[in-house]
Amino acid sequence: MTTVRQRRAGKGTEAAEDQPSEEKNVKPDGKILSDHTGGKLWNVLSISVGGIVALSLGLLTSVYVATLHENDLWFSNIKEVEREISFRTECGLYYSYYKQMIQAASIQQGLHGLVYDNKTESVRTINILERMNVYQEVLLSILYRILPIQQYLEPVYFYIYTLFGLQAVYVIALYVTSWLLSGTWLSGLLAACWYITNRTDTTRVEFTIPLRENWALPFFAVQIAAITYLLRTHLQPFQERLTVTAVFIATFLFSLTWQFNQFMMLIQALALFILDCFDMLPTAKVTWLYIIQISALLLVCVLQFFNSMILGSLLMSFNASVLIARTIQKNLKKGGLLNRLGKLILHVLLVLCLTLLINKFIKKSLNLESDEHIFKFLKAKFGFGATRDFDANLYLCEEAFGLLPLNTFSRLSDTLLFYIYVFVLFLMTVAAVIVAFQNLSGSNQVQFMEKMEECTITLKPDAAYNLIHTVLFGCLALSTMRMKYLWTSHMCVFASFGLCSTEVWKLILKCIHLYTSQRTHVIKYSIPIITLLYISYKFWPGIMDELSELREFYDPDTVELMNWIKSSTPNTAVFAGSMQLLAGVKLCTGRTLTNHPHYEDKNLRERTKQIYQIYAKRSPEDVYGILRSFGTDYVILEDSICYERRHSRGCRLRDLLDIANGHIMDGLGENEPDLKPSLYPRFCEEIKKNLPSYTIHFTRVFQNKTFHVYKLAKHK
Repeated sequence: MTTVRQRRAGKGTEAAEDQPSEEKNVKPDGKILSDHTGGKLWNVLSISVGGIVALSLGLLTSVYVATLHENDLWFSNIKEVEREISFRTECGLYYSYYKQMIQAASIQQGLHGLVYDNKTESVRTINILERMNVYQEVLLSILYRILPIQQYLEPVYFYIYTLFGLQAVYVIALYVTSWLLSGTWLSGLLAACWYITNRTDTTRVEFTIPLRENWALPFFAVQIAAITYLLRTHLQPFQERLTVTAVFIATFLFSLTWQFNQFMMLIQALALFILDCFDMLPTAKVTWLYIIQISALLLVCVLQFFNSMILGSLLMSFNASVLIARTIQKNLKKGGLLNRLGKLILHVLLVLCLTLLINKFIKKSLNLESDEHIFKFLKAKFGFGATRDFDANLYLCEEAFGLLPLNTFSRLSDTLLFYIYVFVLFLMTVAAVIVAFQNLSGSNQVQFMEKMEECTITLKPDAAYNLIHTVLFGCLALSTMRMKYLWTSHMCVFASFGLCSTEVWKLILKCIHLYTSQRTHVIKYSIPIITLLYISYKFWPGIMDELSELREFYDPDTVELMNWIKSSTPNTAVFAGSMQLLAGVKLCTGRTLTNHPHYEDKNLRERTKQIYQIYAKRSPEDVYGILRSFGTDYVILEDSICYERRHSRGCRLRDLLDIANGHIMDGLGENEPDLKPSLYPRFCEEIKKNLPSYTIHFTRVFQNKTFHVYKLAKHK
């Protein structure tokens, strides 16, 4: 614990309040034993009640999201094809591998089909276990096959109930983290209630069940809880070893289940680096956490058949650089303020340069380009030059990768979460700045504090870590809406901790000359209880209404398309189309695809751009040649893409293709001066006119209000 205290003027009364009474420890007649036993029993009772509340809230959350999912789709009553269509975009792709493993003749054949897969990308054999994070689907399918549950539970329910069960783990982990930080389970109760009442902004599990983040975030929350406990002072060696093991297991499971693990853990590593630089965390524990991150990623790398994207990640390079730089600069934390600042600046520059050099060397050695689209996207997003790169613009134009909408804060404010979070964040940030300044100056007294009234600022290592964690992930969420779920769930933890923290209320009351220990305890418990009563009063009726609202899945055009594909095309047929729709085609029909939504591969990105020329201004001969080069038998055109109105001009898919091809965009508006008119009309529009130049290559074989399917001629 690091403490900054203003120089005391002789105030005997308050000093007495701050110090434990010596008389309490020397009372005769067995009072010591009685007080000790009573305190122990109270602690056991409190922990037991807190544990029961945590388990109850976790289970209730699982039941809550499962009920919402059932009520929204009437999942138990709809057909199998409708259930599968409800797993939209990449969700359907991931679930298809679970279905594939279930339907395989044996576990060995199922695994062989994943390692040597030739149906996900036509004319290519890829290793699904290397390319995608689907070990969770593999494990679940094996469990389903070996457990005696087939007669009682359909495979799809075993899958979705597992995901909803993980929500219980998620809520319990948030609850425990808040409890550890504040010292009271009331804080955990408040964090869980905030998570549930702000469900719109804390999770999307009920409508994107197989999404990788829904597997990974519960383990990430467990990891944060374990790190919070690890950073406590005075842990016994056994407790420390057990906690380190828990951190490693949680980190490994988080890394195994989400392809974006390296970027999330890089932010976590940056948090550790910042705190270590300012001497706010024990260096030995920080080193252990760096090593755990590297070890977990290396183990995942091995399981993913030495996936080069993991080896070339910035996280691996950064952690290695920090450890090397520490070895070079051994006296980093010695000296006065200016000396320390100079060393710190050199240390940061050294780590930065080493990270870039190591990362460049690894990527050059492995010829790694799998993640280049992410850096192109980041470069364009933060204004380091416009780009005509199709992949980068595809991300830039998606709302999920835009800035966090302002209405998010109004929703979070309705539950008082955002107001309290900002209040706690401000206090903790001020405390962190003062503590950091004190640590760098190497002095126990801060001169500018002398002019302030008497107050004590305390910042424990676990609180310091959670502070920097919430700040960095808050910056990520503000810049990229899709990542808000990493921040908002931790926001619940951080706000509830501050509201139930003795240190926070002690600081406030001392600064306004109202501090007594009794008053601190009253406020510490009464304000959270009032907040809980307010949340219950305002949001309980809404939750009940939500649970009673019944809807039903309805997408007849897609159902008709999938049924037609299954009944009217050969099992070996190859389909081209939008990557979102093709994921559903693979899941519902088992047909071979030309492309799919898992975008972390350069060859696939180039292939997708080529396939999408069906929505560009290209000649029928060009489009036919492109599609046949990928072995395409059928191409699916969607009116919702060809005549898209969801995005504004410049962000429609057809506009992105026109810009990438150097063509002028459709509609009124400006075009860049070097863009030229295309010699050909838009393919997806012109093909519907059945002109001879098109019918010689394409024959329409299916049509409804949404989809048009064309069969490609097989010219010799």
